[in-house]
Amino acid sequence: MVRRYVFPSLRLLVWAVIAVALVKIAFAGADVSTQATGEQPTGRVVEPTVEATTGSITNTVKVTASVAADPPVAVRATLAGTVSTLLATDGQHVDAGTPVLEIRQETPRDPLTRTDPETGETTVTERAPKVVLEKVTAPVAGTLSLPTLKDQVVSVGDTLGNVAPGSLSVTGTLTPDQQYRLVGAPTEAQVTLKGGPAPFVCTQLRVGAAAPPPGADPAEPGTDGASASGTVTCAVPADVTAFPGLGADLEIVNGTAADAVVVPVTAVQGTVQRGNVWVVASPDAEPEQRSVGLGLTDGEVVQITEGLALGDQVLQFVPVPGGEGEVDCADPNQYDPRVCGG
Repeated sequence: MVRRYVFPSLRLLVWAVIAVALVKIAFAGADVSTQATGEQPTGRVVEPTVEATTGSITNTVKVTASVAADPPVAVRATLAGTVSTLLATDGQHVDAGTPVLEIRQETPRDPLTRTDPETGETTVTERAPKVVLEKVTAPVAGTLSLPTLKDQVVSVGDTLGNVAPGSLSVTGTLTPDQQYRLVGAPTEAQVTLKGGPAPFVCTQLRVGAAAPPPGADPAEPGTDGASASGTVTCAVPADVTAFPGLGADLEIVNGTAADAVVVPVTAVQGTVQRGNVWVVASPDAEPEQRSVGLGLTDGEVVQITEGLALGDQVLQFVPVPGGEGEVDCADPNQYDPRVCGG
């Protein structure tokens, strides 16, 4: 009797009490008594800082490049006239300054008129034209291509042929960051050919702008021409055996500084000439933006030439605009796409 009726009733009662308690906690919350202690939360987010230190820095730029044959150099007419003599033949090897052909220019001259003072008779004497001969020379040494014919009429600047120098260069493309780091670049670099001889020094190093893609209008903003990267080229020495198309690694050292004041590149807004850092005078002080002069960089740290002293504490990372207060979207230094859109 007890097992059949009493125990089941007690179990139902216990489950009912538990259910009521759970409902009360869910809707009324736990009865936790709190007493005001007067204490306030003291935790705050602390942005990491770094110290301006001294170090030696070498600005080394590494570029992936390839070997290419130097393009032919045009032989141009330096006088308007007629080709009177061919002084070299097509396919001939010429040195720089070798005469290639001769141009003859004839300019008519007015006749001489003379009047006899006694008889008044006038005599007209024809004069031969003024003749100028100009020899056109090869601009560089190499193999001459000369399609120009004798007695051909030419104008100043006309291409009369070209000379293939037969020399090789190492050429690579540059990112905008590398272009800035190569401002005032030296005239030589070290080259390592893929599967070739030991590393060697190439000379006549030149840095320039890359040609825009075909069909792009460099003058029109927003085209691919506006985003074209730069190029770097240097000459392969004549005693180095290389072939067009070989891959190469180009290493350019553009300055070294010892005992320089340096900070990580992440702490600086800007990469060349001038930049901004955020100085932290004390742990409780707000970061203060300060303009600094920038020198060499190796991609990890940057030299501070002025505006920062050894031991100064700066924010390790450039602050993100819009972290506090309102953002002035008209100010380029504060523009934040998350706030301003775009």
